[in-house]
Amino acid sequence: MGLFDRFSTDVGIDLGTCNTLIYVRGKGIVIDEPSVVAVEKGTKRIVAVGARAKEMLEKTPGSIIAIRPLADGVIADIDSTERMIKYFLQKIMPKHQFIKSIRMKIGIPSCITDVERRAVIEAALKAGAKEVEVIPESLAAAIGAKIPIYEPAGHMICDIGGGTTEVSVISLGGMVTTSSIRVGGDRFDRDIVKHIKNVHNLNIGQQTAERLKIQIGNVAPDKTIEKMELKGADAITGLPRRIEIDSVEVREALKEAVTQIIEEIKKAIGQTPPEMSSDIIDRGIVMTGGGSMLKGLPKLISKETNVPVILVENPLECVALGAGDAFELFKDMSTDRAVYDSLND
Repeated sequence: MGLFDRFSTDVGIDLGTCNTLIYVRGKGIVIDEPSVVAVEKGTKRIVAVGARAKEMLEKTPGSIIAIRPLADGVIADIDSTERMIKYFLQKIMPKHQFIKSIRMKIGIPSCITDVERRAVIEAALKAGAKEVEVIPESLAAAIGAKIPIYEPAGHMICDIGGGTTEVSVISLGGMVTTSSIRVGGDRFDRDIVKHIKNVHNLNIGQQTAERLKIQIGNVAPDKTIEKMELKGADAITGLPRRIEIDSVEVREALKEAVTQIIEEIKKAIGQTPPEMSSDIIDRGIVMTGGGSMLKGLPKLISKETNVPVILVENPLECVALGAGDAFELFKDMSTDRAVYDSLND
C-alpha cells in the first residue's frame, strides 16, 4: 500500500434518481438510501435526508418541501445534491476521519451533457471529495457484476436505473457501443399514475405507484392474476376513494416504456460488430439496476431478442460496487500493459 493509499479512502457512488448507494473499499456498501432531501422553504435549511425525507414526499406542511435533487439520471438541483452527498459522507466517516482524502468515482449515464457531467463533479468536490472521477454507469455495472471486461470478447450489459436505461457492449476494458435513454423505474411509476387517472379517474401518488409496481407489476402474461387495493383521491370530486387493480392492468400501463427499452436493446445489438454478436449470443445479456427486477422483464427481453438474459444476484448494487472496484482494476490493467511501454517511446 502506497503512502497516498494509506491516507485516502476510495469511494464508489451510484448517484441515482431514486436511490444513492455508496461503496467504501474494504467495507462494502455502506449507504443505500433514497435520493431525497427535505428543506425548509425560504431558509433552505435541511430537515431530513434519505429514507426520512422520502417518508415526507407529498406529505409535507407548507413550510417544508421534500424534493428529489436528481431527475432522469442528472442533477436537477446542484445545491441539494451537494448537501445530500455531504450528509451521506459524514454519516459513514466521522469528523476525525476526514483527515483522510476521499477519492470518489461516480457512475453517470452516457447520455448526459458535458454541463451535466461537470455538475456531478462540482457537487462531489463541494461535498468534501479531494479527487473526483466519473465512470459510465454501464461500465461500472459490468465491473460490479464481475463481468471479465478485459477479455477480448463482447459482453453486453443493460443497466435499468431509476432515471435511465443504458445498454453497452464492452470488450478489452472499453465500451465498443453504448446508448442510453431516459426511461427507467421513475418512468414506470409515472406511467402507472397516468394510467390510473385516465382509466379510473383516481389520483394517486408516485410512492403508491411504486408499491403497486413492486407488488404486482409484471410485463409478461402470468398464470396467476394478482390484485391490489389502491387508495387515492377522486379526480373529479377530490374525495377519498379506493379501487382494486390487477396485474393485467399494470402490465398495460407499463407497455410503452418497456417497449422503448426493448427497442433500445435491439438497436444496440444491431450496432454490434458480427464477431461480438456471436459472443453475446453465447454469453447472454447481463441485466443490472433496480428496473431489471420488474417481474418477467428478463424473460420478455430474451424472447424479443433471441438472446439469453442473465439477471445478476444484486442488481441494485452493481454500479456502486463497480465504481469503487474500478480504482484497483484500472491500476492493475495499466501495470499489465507496462511491458509494451518501450515500444511506444
